[in-house]
Amino acid sequence: MSFNGIVVSAGIAFGKALTMTSHMPPLDFKLLSNEQISQQQQQLTHAIELLIHHLQHCQRHLCQECENFQLIDADIMLLEDEELQQELLQHIKQFKVCAAVAIDRIFNQQAAELAEFDDPYLANRSNDILCLAKRLTSAIHGHLQWDLSALTEDTILLADDLTPAEFAILPLKHITGIVLETGGLTSHTAILARAAGIPALLNYQFSQRPVKIKDGEQLVLDGMSGELHIAPTITVFEQLQQKQQQERQRRQALTAYKDKPSITLDGHAISLLANVGNLSEIPHVTDVGAQGIGLFRTEFLLMNAKALPDEQQQYKLYCDALHSLQGQVLSIRTFDIGADKEIPYLHQTQEDNPALGIRGIRYSLAHPDTFITQVKAVLRAANHGQIRLMFPMVSQIEELEGALALIEQAKAQLIEQEKGFGELSLGIVVETPAAVLNLPSMLPLLDFVSIGTNDLTQYTLAADRTNPHLAKQYPALSPAVIQLISMVIKFCKPANVKVSLCGELGSDPQVLPLLVGLGLDEISINPTNLLEVKAILIKGRYQDFVKHAQTVSALTRIDDIRTAINTINYN
Repeated sequence: MSFNGIVVSAGIAFGKALTMTSHMPPLDFKLLSNEQISQQQQQLTHAIELLIHHLQHCQRHLCQECENFQLIDADIMLLEDEELQQELLQHIKQFKVCAAVAIDRIFNQQAAELAEFDDPYLANRSNDILCLAKRLTSAIHGHLQWDLSALTEDTILLADDLTPAEFAILPLKHITGIVLETGGLTSHTAILARAAGIPALLNYQFSQRPVKIKDGEQLVLDGMSGELHIAPTITVFEQLQQKQQQERQRRQALTAYKDKPSITLDGHAISLLANVGNLSEIPHVTDVGAQGIGLFRTEFLLMNAKALPDEQQQYKLYCDALHSLQGQVLSIRTFDIGADKEIPYLHQTQEDNPALGIRGIRYSLAHPDTFITQVKAVLRAANHGQIRLMFPMVSQIEELEGALALIEQAKAQLIEQEKGFGELSLGIVVETPAAVLNLPSMLPLLDFVSIGTNDLTQYTLAADRTNPHLAKQYPALSPAVIQLISMVIKFCKPANVKVSLCGELGSDPQVLPLLVGLGLDEISINPTNLLEVKAILIKGRYQDFVKHAQTVSALTRIDDIRTAINTINYN
């Protein structure tokens, strides 16, 4: 028998089942005596120290720039927070409850506050906090981790959730697949599993099954279809082995496209760039033949830092990125702070509707010192390579003019400080219908435009893009979004302004013919998908793509668009 989950890391894995779930005693809410209160406070303090020490131990084998290290660092920072520690200790004393109850209440409150934000990062951070609470409670009871050191055979891990710290200490040579009951497409575990090349299913409620999966039972995780096969028959087992071999051969064959120019059969060139979120990803983009970075999400530098990086620190980071690219273009998006990206140490204002609040360029204009510091670092780094700077969430010309005025202030400060700087290409990320409609007035001030389809879809369809229940009814590939993309291109072409697309839509190989046919100049793609997209481009003809785009653009129903996209074949 088989059941389905959400595929977050593709591939096929064979292995024996190993279940790792939290087995903690139920919370004890009885009131404590004064002596017991003191004991519980001491126990809590000791558990925090033990867990911090354990997390630091997990970090010792990791590169400081890697995702695992930075996410573990976020957990350590939270545990070291003196205000949080005092709040926990005070809760034990005031309400006369045990340490486990205090942890449950305080951490759940913090997680609930983060979960209110319309942002996948914060939603996942909310999950991380709940998971950290479990680990701290486990430490209270004398358990810090599962011991997997004795593993000697291929194993598919089943767990309610995994923290970055838990992932970091997994014996990955024996972990062939991961199945979790929680998490989403953008969760940290999904990111880490993809980076490690481990097939993974999330939101698979294995504990709810009438017949429990036994440890040691043979499993096959099909990360192509989303199925987990439990005790498969010999026939199914052999079929999946063959499918696995075919997938390996397919991925290997794609490497042949790495060094080929991204040009269609009839000679139409498209630049294929990469989306990245941190420095550790940049050296790998050349491995898949990317022609540079089309989107560097610089706010991730803030999320993984203990304080706002100063000008010199940022300057070094951008120079390091340029050095890794060896002359290729680096497209830096200025900090997308606010609302959907909360940075704790910036003490942002709580908003009733954060998705429509002070975010992106709005935050930058409201905090010019932060913006100017970043711009000065970028300008200085531009002395050492080709940099494009783009502003997120610009919807009207007044915002663009405000940003450009601050750039002139940054230049004036550098001149006064006798610091050299280079020239930048300037652009905006088109993420709202207003930005599309106001684009003609802004084009004379721009060198390029990048379409951010994730937010453009959300704001066009008034549908939270992180809500899995809305994904099918309100996909990015909808008539309204296609028309807006087409409008952007039609505005930019006569003005000789280059048009890029950096949203998740660009990473779907099936959508490549439509996007090229609409007239995009370049597409920025997740590195793991770049070779697949490139293969479709090289095998196709531009004139066929144009005809396909005309056909799809005339469709008015989502199902018809999906059918047209899925049935096209340029292999």
